[in-house]
Amino acid sequence: MKKKSVIIKFFVISVCLLGLIIIDLLTGFIKIPINEISNFIFHPSSVSDEYYLLLKEFRFPRMIVAILAGASLSVSGLLMQTIFRNPLAGPYVLGVSSGASLGVALIVMGGGHFAGSGTSSNLLLLLAAGTGSALILAAILAISLRVRDILSILITGILIAGVVNSIVSILQYFATEINVKSFVVWTMGSLSSVSSKDISVLWPMVSFGILLVFAFSKKLNLMLPGESFATSMGVNIKALRMLNFLAVSILTGAVTAYCGPLGFIGIAVPHVSRWIFNTSNHFILIPASILMGGVFMLCGDLLSHAFTENGILPINAITAILGAPFIIWIVIKNKKTMI
Repeated sequence: MKKKSVIIKFFVISVCLLGLIIIDLLTGFIKIPINEISNFIFHPSSVSDEYYLLLKEFRFPRMIVAILAGASLSVSGLLMQTIFRNPLAGPYVLGVSSGASLGVALIVMGGGHFAGSGTSSNLLLLLAAGTGSALILAAILAISLRVRDILSILITGILIAGVVNSIVSILQYFATEINVKSFVVWTMGSLSSVSSKDISVLWPMVSFGILLVFAFSKKLNLMLPGESFATSMGVNIKALRMLNFLAVSILTGAVTAYCGPLGFIGIAVPHVSRWIFNTSNHFILIPASILMGGVFMLCGDLLSHAFTENGILPINAITAILGAPFIIWIVIKNKKTMI
């Protein structure tokens, strides 16, 4: 009966995701009939040039990026909450996203002009963001080897994020006005700035990171009772942490480079997944976080269009509005589902 319940919940979430995909493709400044979307998928030649260009270059890339970003950050948050045994761990809180921001800031404000539309420039941003997030996460992991108290690790991550943000502020002070504006716009977050060419780089990286997580999901389950139990079951804790480090760096760095630092998703979505499925089993939580992350980001994308007629609200502001209430709920209820 429990297995049947899990299947039903996955089915319902998948239907919701599909419904949100259709709604997201339909909505915008220009309304597109649903039959045109169907024709675009099955009979592209029958779609008018205006709708074809709009769907191919804007609506479909934006929808795909929303799902990839939601899945990546949600899985990253799940990994960090497991490895640090901290319900408030996440790429944003522990400074991993700040590290990615620092990498991008060094390119945008410290490396001359910023050619945001160039493929080589986007690849450079991707490398910089991935390196920045990896360095911050490596520092936190090194500290966690010496400090066992999860609250101390959390505070340390916040302090590291503060130092990194201070460095970014110094870069902004010395940068030119154009470069500062480019960076500030990037920090607001955007799903629309990612082209179909960018997606051809983004989705393989996200797929690799998620497949890597699935590969060691069994060991993550063994981590739930504690490191001592996992060690007794033959788990190499240091190797597992390094794999987590690699996966989170890839997933967080890739999404942050292309979409900006999107906060609160990595903390909120894993907890929502645990609440819906009432389990700590990573065989269930990983796909659940992927689907719920997609649902979360598509809702954010829809809301970013709902309040303006001629523009799009910063997606980072929307994710904060959606995610913050869940985090407050976690703190108030003190739900220690990871322990």
